[in-house]
Amino acid sequence: MTALIVSIQNDEFGIAITAEDQPDLHEIPDFYQRDAGDFWVAQAPGGEIVGTIGLRDIGDGAAALRKMFVHPGYRGTGGLARALLDTLLDHARAWRLSRLYLGTTDRFLAAHRFYARNGFQPVDSALLPPTFPRMMVDTRFYALAL
Repeated sequence: MTALIVSIQNDEFGIAITAEDQPDLHEIPDFYQRDAGDFWVAQAPGGEIVGTIGLRDIGDGAAALRKMFVHPGYRGTGGLARALLDTLLDHARAWRLSRLYLGTTDRFLAAHRFYARNGFQPVDSALLPPTFPRMMVDTRFYALAL
Protein backbone atom coordinates (compact mmCIF):
# COMPACT_ATOMS: atom_id res chain seq x y z
CA MET A 1 0.00 0.00 0.00
CA THR A 2 2.69 2.48 0.98
CA ALA A 3 4.65 1.62 -2.16
CA LEU A 4 1.65 2.42 -4.38
CA ILE A 5 1.01 5.77 -2.70
CA VAL A 6 4.62 6.95 -2.58
CA SER A 7 5.24 5.80 -6.15
CA ILE A 8 2.32 7.87 -7.44
CA GLN A 9 3.37 10.88 -5.40
CA ASN A 10 7.07 10.71 -6.32
CA ASP A 11 7.37 9.05 -9.71
CA GLU A 12 4.17 10.13 -11.41
CA PHE A 13 3.73 13.63 -10.00
CA GLY A 14 7.23 14.57 -8.85
CA ILE A 15 6.14 15.42 -5.31
CA ALA A 16 9.07 15.22 -2.91
CA ILE A 17 7.42 13.35 -0.06
CA THR A 18 8.48 10.12 1.60
CA ALA A 19 6.67 7.44 3.55
CA GLU A 20 8.33 8.86 6.67
CA ASP A 21 6.68 12.23 5.93
CA GLN A 22 3.31 10.45 6.15
CA PRO A 23 3.14 8.75 9.54
CA ASP A 24 -0.54 7.93 9.03
CA LEU A 25 0.57 5.25 6.55
CA HIS A 26 2.27 3.40 9.40
CA GLU A 27 -0.59 3.92 11.86
CA ILE A 28 -3.72 2.96 9.89
CA PRO A 29 -5.68 1.53 12.86
CA ASP A 30 -4.85 4.40 15.21
CA PHE A 31 -5.14 7.19 12.66
CA TYR A 32 -8.06 6.06 10.48
CA GLN A 33 -9.97 3.18 12.05
CA ARG A 34 -11.35 5.11 15.02
CA ASP A 35 -14.84 6.43 15.60
CA ALA A 36 -16.48 6.89 12.16
CA GLY A 37 -13.17 6.53 10.30
CA ASP A 38 -11.88 3.59 8.27
CA PHE A 39 -9.42 2.68 5.52
CA TRP A 40 -9.97 0.57 2.40
CA VAL A 41 -7.72 -1.01 -0.20
CA ALA A 42 -8.56 -2.49 -3.58
CA GLN A 43 -6.63 -5.51 -4.76
CA ALA A 44 -6.09 -6.92 -8.23
CA PRO A 45 -6.82 -10.65 -8.71
CA GLY A 46 -3.18 -11.50 -7.92
CA GLY A 47 -3.30 -9.63 -4.62
CA GLU A 48 -1.49 -6.45 -5.70
CA ILE A 49 -2.90 -3.35 -4.02
CA VAL A 50 -4.18 -1.09 -6.79
CA GLY A 51 -6.23 1.46 -4.86
CA THR A 52 -6.60 3.08 -1.46
CA ILE A 53 -8.92 5.49 0.33
CA GLY A 54 -9.09 6.60 3.94
CA LEU A 55 -11.60 8.37 6.13
CA ARG A 56 -10.51 10.18 9.29
CA ASP A 57 -13.19 11.22 11.76
CA ILE A 58 -12.42 14.83 12.74
CA GLY A 59 -15.36 15.37 15.07
CA ASP A 60 -18.61 17.32 14.99
CA GLY A 61 -20.07 15.09 12.27
CA ALA A 62 -17.21 15.80 9.87
CA ALA A 63 -14.48 13.63 8.39
CA ALA A 64 -11.47 13.98 6.13
CA LEU A 65 -11.09 11.93 2.96
CA ARG A 66 -7.41 11.04 2.59
CA LYS A 67 -5.05 8.81 0.69
CA MET A 68 -7.24 8.26 -2.37
CA PHE A 69 -4.85 6.71 -4.87
CA VAL A 70 -5.47 4.43 -7.83
CA HIS A 71 -2.76 2.60 -9.76
CA PRO A 72 -2.37 4.18 -13.23
CA GLY A 73 -3.32 0.92 -14.94
CA TYR A 74 -6.68 0.87 -13.14
CA ARG A 75 -7.80 4.44 -13.76
CA GLY A 76 -10.69 5.50 -15.94
CA THR A 77 -11.83 2.17 -17.32
CA GLY A 78 -13.11 -0.10 -14.59
CA GLY A 79 -14.66 2.36 -12.19
CA LEU A 80 -12.24 1.58 -9.38
CA ALA A 81 -11.99 5.18 -8.16
CA ARG A 82 -15.77 5.48 -8.13
CA ALA A 83 -16.11 2.16 -6.27
CA LEU A 84 -13.63 3.31 -3.61
CA LEU A 85 -15.43 6.64 -3.21
CA ASP A 86 -18.85 4.94 -3.07
CA THR A 87 -17.60 2.61 -0.33
CA LEU A 88 -16.36 5.57 1.68
CA LEU A 89 -19.58 7.58 1.12
CA ASP A 90 -21.80 4.64 2.10
CA HIS A 91 -19.76 4.23 5.28
CA ALA A 92 -19.88 7.97 6.05
CA ARG A 93 -23.66 8.07 5.59
CA ALA A 94 -24.13 4.97 7.74
CA TRP A 95 -22.24 6.80 10.50
CA ARG A 96 -24.44 9.85 9.86
CA LEU A 97 -21.56 12.15 9.03
CA SER A 98 -22.73 15.48 7.63
CA ARG A 99 -19.66 16.84 5.86
CA LEU A 100 -16.47 15.58 4.25
CA TYR A 101 -13.33 17.57 3.56
CA LEU A 102 -10.24 16.77 1.56
CA GLY A 103 -6.94 18.35 0.69
CA THR A 104 -4.95 17.71 -2.45
CA THR A 105 -2.13 19.17 -4.49
CA ASP A 106 -2.45 21.43 -7.53
CA ARG A 107 -0.78 18.69 -9.58
CA PHE A 108 -3.62 16.13 -9.30
CA LEU A 109 -5.72 17.70 -12.07
CA ALA A 110 -7.66 14.54 -12.91
CA ALA A 111 -8.48 14.16 -9.22
CA HIS A 112 -9.85 17.72 -9.14
CA ARG A 113 -12.21 16.84 -11.99
CA PHE A 114 -13.19 13.56 -10.30
CA TYR A 115 -14.03 15.28 -7.03
CA ALA A 116 -16.05 18.01 -8.82
CA ARG A 117 -18.01 15.36 -10.79
CA ASN A 118 -18.86 13.72 -7.48
CA GLY A 119 -20.24 16.81 -5.80
CA PHE A 120 -17.21 18.15 -3.94
CA GLN A 121 -16.97 21.94 -3.93
CA PRO A 122 -13.75 23.96 -3.60
CA VAL A 123 -13.39 25.48 -0.14
CA ASP A 124 -11.02 28.14 1.16
CA SER A 125 -8.47 26.66 3.54
CA ALA A 126 -9.44 29.27 6.15
CA LEU A 127 -12.86 27.61 6.36
CA LEU A 128 -11.54 24.14 7.18
CA PRO A 129 -12.29 22.84 10.67
CA PRO A 130 -9.34 23.26 13.04
CA THR A 131 -9.23 19.45 13.42
CA PHE A 132 -8.70 18.92 9.66
CA PRO A 133 -5.41 17.00 9.21
CA ARG A 134 -3.43 19.02 6.66
CA MET A 135 -0.57 17.54 4.71
CA MET A 136 2.41 19.69 3.81
CA VAL A 137 1.70 19.21 0.07
CA ASP A 138 -2.00 20.18 0.21
CA THR A 139 -2.78 23.35 -1.71
CA ARG A 140 -6.41 22.80 -2.79
CA PHE A 141 -9.28 21.89 -0.53
CA TYR A 142 -12.77 20.55 -1.15
CA ALA A 143 -15.91 19.90 0.89
CA LEU A 144 -18.98 17.73 0.38
CA ALA A 145 -22.22 18.01 2.31
CA LEU A 146 -23.78 14.61 2.92
